[in-house]
Amino acid sequence: MNRSLGLLVLIAVLLAAPLAVYPVFLMKALCFALFACAFNLLIGYVGLLSFGHAMFFGAAAYITGHVVKVWGWPTEIGILAGAVVAAGMGLVVGWLAIRRQGIYFAMITLALAQMVFFFALQAKFTGGEDGIQAIPRRPLFGAIEITNNFVLYYVVLAIAIFGFLVIYRTIHSPFGQVLKAIRENEARAISLGYDIERYKLLAFVLSAALAGLAGGTKAIVFQLASLTDVQWQMSGEVVLMTLVGGLGTLFGPAVGALVIVAMQNYLAQFGEWVTIIQGAIFVTVVLAFRRGIVGEIWAWWQRRQGTAPAVAASGGH
Repeated sequence: MNRSLGLLVLIAVLLAAPLAVYPVFLMKALCFALFACAFNLLIGYVGLLSFGHAMFFGAAAYITGHVVKVWGWPTEIGILAGAVVAAGMGLVVGWLAIRRQGIYFAMITLALAQMVFFFALQAKFTGGEDGIQAIPRRPLFGAIEITNNFVLYYVVLAIAIFGFLVIYRTIHSPFGQVLKAIRENEARAISLGYDIERYKLLAFVLSAALAGLAGGTKAIVFQLASLTDVQWQMSGEVVLMTLVGGLGTLFGPAVGALVIVAMQNYLAQFGEWVTIIQGAIFVTVVLAFRRGIVGEIWAWWQRRQGTAPAVAASGGH
């Protein structure tokens, strides 16, 4: 009953949010929340640290921007095309990277992401340093006019909820249980007869596709796809979002994304000092909330209920 009530309150807050907060800020937060949750699916539930997830986010933004602006495709098809291309890239990158573990896996993803960055810098269709600008917001399904930010907000909210439901269903399925088993004890999962490389690859492709869905949606929101979306700093940001919110928790990365996007938006007035302020906040969060914001709250709740706090790290909630 408590979970149902909390879910209803959350839905009500999300539906009423654009009446009190600037819709574009909320849409940016939702896009990054989906991106962070997609990344968390890989690191939090499989134990694979990717330092190059921005390649899927940025590539999808470029593809969506190009097919919608240059080819004249409908908005929904453009976003879907970005997600499909990101999934295809995830298949190739995952096939190459999952053969290694730990820091070697991370470095392979970073190296491939840098290759994608330099391709985006040199390719003609990406616009180089200028990016793809003035991406049109064509009516969704030919009927829903999304030039209005309030209307577009609810479209982005629906896309984000769809992505969260896919992640929720994945981690609470038999497939998700195998992923957790691989994270906890890979050797034991192999001994039980699971083809761990296949499971890792499927998880990597799904994570890349959802990251692409977030990137394509962001391109429509801001009507822009640029090098910022594909550079290594973006990969670093999504790592921070996940750590701040709570690694291996369902909603932690979304909370972390909201915190970081809010910091970028409201601390911009401090100019160069914003980096120092962000660093101080990150250090404080890491020292005071080792499980992340949501992870610590969940652990506190479990202690109140008399349950071992280790549940918070399992992702079972």
